Amino acid sequence: MKVGTDGVLLGAWAAVRPQDRRMLDIGTGTGLIALMLAQRAPEAHVTGVDIDDVGQARENAAASPWSGRVAFAQCPVQEFETPEPFDLIVSNPPFFVDSLTCPDRGRTAARHAVHLLFGDLRDAVLRLLAPGGRFAVILPTAEAERFLAVCAGRLALVRRTDVRTTPRRPAKRALMEFVRADRPAAPPADCSAAVPEVSELVVGTGEHECYTPEYRALTRDFYLKF
Repeated sequence: MKVGTDGVLLGAWAAVRPQDRRMLDIGTGTGLIALMLAQRAPEAHVTGVDIDDVGQARENAAASPWSGRVAFAQCPVQEFETPEPFDLIVSNPPFFVDSLTCPDRGRTAARHAVHLLFGDLRDAVLRLLAPGGRFAVILPTAEAERFLAVCAGRLALVRRTDVRTTPRRPAKRALMEFVRADRPAAPPADCSAAVPEVSELVVGTGEHECYTPEYRALTRDFYLKF
């Protein structure tokens, strides 16, 4: 899959903290989100992993200003090994679970949960995420509810933004951020682990190719620099 709104949204929305030094993009594809994270975090090293060929991601990284801090591995994330856990993990995963698959194998792998089931994604995050780390994902709203059920008791939701394409349409995507459910208890002043932060984002005004100020503010830096 090439560059799309889902990837741009996740790369811009995922919370990047000053202390985050190691980041992982699961299902990196062309490397879009990995490069966005490298742009946002000048001190971080970013790894992208994908079951499919990562040659295009490597080409894109080599042509960017951040090539020295971005690396890619062609490997199923279920088999991916790392000497140190990651402070931030992001994923724009394949998401169609019960729908018919496409005759194009590459498109099927990118859009359907054939090679990466939600349980496998959850387990990979739990294995690779540092104790105080964060995991951010984007999914269609119906699949987001499935994923929340899969993560119950293992990953705790701390932030969610539901995305509408226009004001009159229902939310089509959910951006979600998780922490490990077994992380140490947060200080009393920090209630983020107990009550998720919930918001909404509208991408377009409803007029042809006219974006809302909120969407432009979220994504402007990346459109200007890429």
